[in-house]
Amino acid sequence: MIRYGLMAAALVLAGLASADEQVMVCHGYGCLVQETVVYSEARLDQIRRQLLAAGSAAEERERLALAIGQLYAWAGEQTDIRNDKGGNLADDYVSGRMDCIDHSTTTTRLLRLLEARGALRWHRVREPEVRNFALIFPAHYAAVIETIDEGVSGRGGERFVVDSWFVDNGQPAVILPLDDWKKGAGPDV
Repeated sequence: MIRYGLMAAALVLAGLASADEQVMVCHGYGCLVQETVVYSEARLDQIRRQLLAAGSAAEERERLALAIGQLYAWAGEQTDIRNDKGGNLADDYVSGRMDCIDHSTTTTRLLRLLEARGALRWHRVREPEVRNFALIFPAHYAAVIETIDEGVSGRGGERFVVDSWFVDNGQPAVILPLDDWKKGAGPDV
């Protein structure tokens, strides 16, 4: 009887560990529209395994760019964000278009999901940042990650933007050093 009780408890715990996750995705410019996207445990586990295979912070950023693109592609299967194009000019007023506020908010939520699931070993998630590098350009927002002290080198605390606004839905996010991004670095869209 005890053996069956233990097996039942293990099955319940396994069920809790394999729950799908919901994330609110913003679009419509300025998070005007928010929709719930559901990610299956299998898909999240796939992303987690890919990220945990990284052997350094730099490799984790490379893998994270791909992971964010994939998470957006899966969200596009459930919402109109599949129509989003890089920047703002190519959106042509389609349903699901996203500005940098939509992207920075949604990307931060996706990063926090990955962080909460233990998928980030080399970085932690920070609050989004804004850049205003010239009066003629509007403010631009992006999600931010920070390296965790790697111990051996004593390095840590380097900040990077994870900017999915630059690319079409489903493409790898652009990850740049925060200081470079603040000076205007990034693809020309």
